[in-house]
Amino acid sequence: MVVDDEGLVHGGFTFGLADYTAMLAVNHPYVVIGSADVRFTAPARLGETMKATATVERRGGRHREVSVEVQVDGKQIFKGAMNCYILDRHVLVR
Repeated sequence: MVVDDEGLVHGGFTFGLADYTAMLAVNHPYVVIGSADVRFTAPARLGETMKATATVERRGGRHREVSVEVQVDGKQIFKGAMNCYILDRHVLVR
């Protein structure tokens, strides 16, 4: 998870946590993330615990717009919106 000798956590892990939390907020077995508009607002460091929250803001048919936030010790380090889509079947099933 760490990318340098200073203990910086790679942003991909923060994004992955936010992605997973958005999918949990939608709460459907066939949800996928279609796009995201996000900002990293502060770094995460080795040993810190990240806490993510997500809220479904808009629903329309199979589309859900989800707001996400990741915090460390109550300080925001990541925020954004993710567009989620509910599919008819699992994304890997043809």
